Amino acid sequence: MSVEIERKFLVVGDAWKSLGTATTLRQGYLSSHPDRVVRVRVEGQTATLTIKGKNQGISRGEWEYDIPLEEANALLSNLCERPLIEKMRTRITHAGMVWEVDAFSGDNAGLVVAEIELESETQRFDKPDWIGAEVSDDPRYFNANLLKHPFSKWEA
Repeated sequence: MSVEIERKFLVVGDAWKSLGTATTLRQGYLSSHPDRVVRVRVEGQTATLTIKGKNQGISRGEWEYDIPLEEANALLSNLCERPLIEKMRTRITHAGMVWEVDAFSGDNAGLVVAEIELESETQRFDKPDWIGAEVSDDPRYFNANLLKHPFSKWEA
């Protein structure tokens, strides 16, 4: 088992857009239960099945496996909860760390968040200028929750 330690932030402005190349991600959930999430993801020509445990602060157990692209597409089409999560991901290196900026589409259009994976919960890192408020502890921003409560339906 590996442990995912991740912090999540809102993104401000558009300066990040010129800093990397975006790829399309489609992902669906076979289980979006808060204690166990099972996700299927297609990114380009790569597909993965990921199992995540319950969040303990900003950490949780994570198991990830490559799966055949055809099987991932079948799972996304036939078995995953609706709606699917669709987004453009841009990976940006800043001060030696990789930030993943996700610009959502569909029911979550308008939402842009950045995530950084850490080696420990106390690891220090520099934030780029385009990083806004931290939302790591706000479950509304968990991808598995965005399918049940899309950003477009949030009250202003």
